[in-house]
Amino acid sequence: MPLARRLTLTDAVSIGLGSMIGAGVFAVWAPALGAAGSGILLALALAAVVAFCNATSSAQLAAVHPVSGGTYSYARAEIGPWAGFAAGWCFVIGKVASCAAMAMTFAAYAAPEGWRVPVAALAVAALAAVNCFGVTRTALLTRILVVVSLLGLAVVVAAGVSSAPGASPAPLPDATVYGVLQGAGLLFFAFAGYARIATMGEEVADPARSIPRAIVLALGGAIVVYALVGLSVMLVLGSDATGSAHPVADVVAAAGWTWAGPVVRIAAATASLGALLALLTGIGRTTLAMAREADLPRWLSAVDARWQVPRRAEITIGVIVIVVVLIADLRGAIGFSSFGVLLYYLLANASAFRQGADARRFPKTLQVLGALGCLVLVSTLPPVASLIGSLVVLCGLAYRMLRLRLTRTR
Repeated sequence: MPLARRLTLTDAVSIGLGSMIGAGVFAVWAPALGAAGSGILLALALAAVVAFCNATSSAQLAAVHPVSGGTYSYARAEIGPWAGFAAGWCFVIGKVASCAAMAMTFAAYAAPEGWRVPVAALAVAALAAVNCFGVTRTALLTRILVVVSLLGLAVVVAAGVSSAPGASPAPLPDATVYGVLQGAGLLFFAFAGYARIATMGEEVADPARSIPRAIVLALGGAIVVYALVGLSVMLVLGSDATGSAHPVADVVAAAGWTWAGPVVRIAAATASLGALLALLTGIGRTTLAMAREADLPRWLSAVDARWQVPRRAEITIGVIVIVVVLIADLRGAIGFSSFGVLLYYLLANASAFRQGADARRFPKTLQVLGALGCLVLVSTLPPVASLIGSLVVLCGLAYRMLRLRLTRTR
């Protein structure tokens, strides 16, 4: 059964922003500043350039293939089944880690120390349940969460502007080329939300027109927000931000805006929930597309007759994310997520590069630059994250090889 086309352009932009705002602003500054040091803005610019190249590839592909699954479906159509599987598998494992990171970030701002893990797990369960009752409810809730998040971030930027002239933060370490590249790789984790729009291509009205516009609009809005908040964190906190669990909240505290502390915490928790909701939705759609082709168990391809959502996939992903929340930490989740997502976009650029002139909306130069950027950034991620990511990717490829052999034997 196909999914219903119920999402408007505004809905799609909201889902993209909801995926990016929570991830970048509230979860990634400490590890990114620790890696890039005084070159944090250069790292942000580099991550934005790579993200823009990838976004144009995703937009070009989505206009021609307006189906669920994102780059899994695109690579399968443009390159072949193995490339499609690799893209889909990298997306699922990377975004499962992203979901865990968002749930942990929510709990860090919303719950006391001893309650953060169970609160994070409950948040995943609650939002997975929301996704089971229709995509229009998901889009409406995401839009509300984005508005609340942006209002809170406006308070953070205002506090940063007011205190920056008189602030004397601890100096950041000098930037190195490797550090800037690693910081860009970690910051890329924040930009990857626009993929959520593409993975929901089967549910967007007028997809050939709406999806490319929604991707560019959501990414452009997120870049502006990241730049303003990152500058505030750097100018007010300096190197103190690298050891903080909530650097954005620390900006208002350092500015003396004590009344704004609860406002920022609410905004942070809200943004994290918005990102988590949109992430769970995107993973469910990719899982649905992979299950339809038997690259994941076929029983995950069932679409609920009443609500027209892949309920089994949504519930399964929710359970897996809860398990990751129980065993992982935030920094490790961010690094692992960046590894999977960068490989996913490497295949997106390769797929767009292979499209013919009739489908081309952007020059091939952008796809080459995007692919090279993905390769460079993934090679500079923390070694442990890259090692674990490589092992999980190989396990996925081995699973598909074994399934194909068993199918031929039967």
